[in-house]
Amino acid sequence: MSCWDEWVEQALSRLDSMKILRSLRPIHYPNLPFEIQPKTDNALQVFDEMRQWDRASVEIEIAESTFQRWVEDVPSSGDDLTCVNEDSECELGLRKLLLFSGNDYLGLSSHPAVANAATKVVQAHGMGPRGSALICGYTTYHRLLESCLAESKNKEDCLLCPTGFSANMAFMTVAGYVGSLSAVNETDCQDGVAIFSDALNHASIIDGIRLAERQGCVQVFIYRHCDMKHLNDLLLTCTMKKKVVVTDSLFSMDGDYAPMVQLSKLRKKHGFLLVVDDAHGTLVCGKNGGGVPEQFGCADDVDICIGTLSKAVGCHGGFIACSKRWKQLIQSRGRAFIFSTSTPVPIIAAAHAAVVVAKKETWRRKAIWNRVQEFRTLTGIPITSHIISLIVGGEEQALKASRHMLKCGFHITAIRPPTVPPNLCRLRITLSAAHTKNDIRKLTFALSQCISLRESGYFYTNGTPKL
Repeated sequence: MSCWDEWVEQALSRLDSMKILRSLRPIHYPNLPFEIQPKTDNALQVFDEMRQWDRASVEIEIAESTFQRWVEDVPSSGDDLTCVNEDSECELGLRKLLLFSGNDYLGLSSHPAVANAATKVVQAHGMGPRGSALICGYTTYHRLLESCLAESKNKEDCLLCPTGFSANMAFMTVAGYVGSLSAVNETDCQDGVAIFSDALNHASIIDGIRLAERQGCVQVFIYRHCDMKHLNDLLLTCTMKKKVVVTDSLFSMDGDYAPMVQLSKLRKKHGFLLVVDDAHGTLVCGKNGGGVPEQFGCADDVDICIGTLSKAVGCHGGFIACSKRWKQLIQSRGRAFIFSTSTPVPIIAAAHAAVVVAKKETWRRKAIWNRVQEFRTLTGIPITSHIISLIVGGEEQALKASRHMLKCGFHITAIRPPTVPPNLCRLRITLSAAHTKNDIRKLTFALSQCISLRESGYFYTNGTPKL
């Protein structure tokens, strides 16, 4: 073991020299400003405007020691000084911060209906049966949420997965399996599967494709980011019949959309299977919250829609909206699904409540798009989504900007390699329906003190980054 300790220490030293040691920043979570009392009926309480509890999703506190470590860029394992219990004060106090780096886009994580749904179920069933969904972990609660999500995504059915990451892993490996079934042998893969992936797709898609490749008879083509001409050229030169095009709908590190209309046209031309990861668009985009495909009028052209419950839904888990045939195949061959314990019932109940609330409280979607418009007006940066990527250059510049924002009371982290290229480090800002117009004013003022907003827009033209 002493050798392994030495090897691990060497690895840590190398990461430290590269300045990519990651830190945990524990957040002190105060009590929610309402009493959780599960309703005896099945009705969900909804509201027509922002309430006090919504702010709990964007107003946070961290220990002073955590704050100092962050300012000084000292790596942390998460064991910074925190409160001993709810009734005591931290020795060095707490810092209040406004969160602009979370993914709770609609502020649903702190909604009373969501908390009450989870509480009601946990009191009745505890955490529910623990096991794989194929053994004993699948319940009527899971089925109810699947049906709700399938309707939202305009698909025949839906399969819940433990995380959005595992959902992409499960689907991509199953796509590879389809190719291996029809291939005569591993050296002749004309009957295999060709997977075309956007260059900036999420890590879960990339890792899923890598696993699919290991099955043999899978060829992978990477097309330049959102470059439909490049994709069309690759499709034209590929002689394989089974083609899959997979893309994020809204790219998490850049805040730009996949060209859904052009993808739909290419799908009709080439007959490929169109797979869209709508992690950041679900419930936020589209008139009814159906996501980016709905927003661009292309929902019917998307064959497989993958999503997460950990962002706008404000809970945890992932899903694959698809046909019943695809669902049966994935649950039969998707290893990331088969060999994972299913999501606990209280979380499933909370997620279902969140989806229902999001559909009824339409003001939340309007609020987040108002925040987008306000940021655009105040800064002059023509952002088009609730994800704002401000390129500031090198790592030290990004860290300096993040520290400035922290001192101004904003929780915004610097995005650095290996997540992004070394010279394209950035501040990634996310907007929420729980933010106010005044929050946006304060945010833009603080940003203007550390970076040149007029020169920070990051856009793509034919796959080439431009400042």
